[in-house]
Amino acid sequence: MTAPLPHGQTPDAVLGHLRSAYTEDFPFAELLRDPLPGGAGQRAHDAADLLLLDTLATWSEVGHRLDPVVVLDDRHGALTLPLLKAGVAVRLGQDSASHQRSVTRNAERVGDRVRSDHLLTRGEIGPELLAGARTVVLPLPRSLDALDQTAHLVAEHAHVDVVLLAGGRDKHMSPRMNEVLSRSFTSVVAGRGRSKSRVITARGSRRGRPAPFPRTRAQELPDVGSVTLAAYGATFGGARLDPGTRLLLEAMAAAVHSGTLTTERAIDLGCGNGTIALWLALQWAGLSVLATDQSADACRSAELTARENGVLDRVEIRRDDALSSVDEASEPLVVLNPPFHDGNAVDPGVAQRLIAEAARVLEDGGQLWCVWNSHLRYRPLLERLVGQTRQVARNRQFTVTVSSRRR
Repeated sequence: MTAPLPHGQTPDAVLGHLRSAYTEDFPFAELLRDPLPGGAGQRAHDAADLLLLDTLATWSEVGHRLDPVVVLDDRHGALTLPLLKAGVAVRLGQDSASHQRSVTRNAERVGDRVRSDHLLTRGEIGPELLAGARTVVLPLPRSLDALDQTAHLVAEHAHVDVVLLAGGRDKHMSPRMNEVLSRSFTSVVAGRGRSKSRVITARGSRRGRPAPFPRTRAQELPDVGSVTLAAYGATFGGARLDPGTRLLLEAMAAAVHSGTLTTERAIDLGCGNGTIALWLALQWAGLSVLATDQSADACRSAELTARENGVLDRVEIRRDDALSSVDEASEPLVVLNPPFHDGNAVDPGVAQRLIAEAARVLEDGGQLWCVWNSHLRYRPLLERLVGQTRQVARNRQFTVTVSSRRR
């Protein structure tokens, strides 16, 4: 029997309790955020993960056929590994390369307590991974665009009776998430809150809606003119030129015209929709550009941006955890507009890690051009990790700096 509860009902409300079959015997405290930096108060699981697992176990109790179970964007294995330990087969899809590595390392850490060899299937988030899925478990993303894209994929390609469980911390949730889910499902119900967390249950797939992504937008880039930017759902900033990147490109254009910035190769680190990589390729006709991002959606977006503007032959797009695939002391120029979130949480360690990686790959005399929100005060960090740093532009919100590597 599949999803015996009428639409609009959730098992926590019907039964008055939640089962803990997947959480009561799992060593969550042993999970680490590695390779992402840890810090005070930062853990590899949260109350929303536990509530998602207990909600899933309770759906099983009321007779919902769980398998195939698809887990999307598990950050550190707190959703996937307890299910594997309980003998539940999981298809796992992750946008983030960093989170992929984290799940792998935590699976090795908990060792033989997780029966994963034949139970775990990993794949790209898309139609093949979701085909026929009866249950989808999802930590709610920060981006409504990412949620819209995922909901559409689930509604189109999972089983018609799929149950989508999307959980998050109350402080990161909003009624707009229900509105987005309602575009793809006829029934969207918020469950009872617990530990300042909540699970939204979506059922009743609305099939046939046009795919909301990718999207394209015409934008004006400093010194090069009109271009087309492209973005898939999980790409930061969508298909727009964000104001920090604009200030960065204006400062770089001034340096090019003054003759103080010349190069034959460049890396756009954390490339997002590929704006910086595109600008570099258009600014220097013979330049070889490497655009890297840990997000699969960002890489797809950067590739489409490069293709739309005729520079794909000179821009290599590489999905990478930071710059792990790039040799030490090998590059003359890295350009970075660093994020300051990991998922929903503000996490300055993300930017620090990218700056440290830029320092590692820069050759002697190489430069890191970086733009950052001025209140974050990254200059001492840049001085310490990279080298001598000077401010080249600043407005009310952003600061642009150039750091020179000395080995």
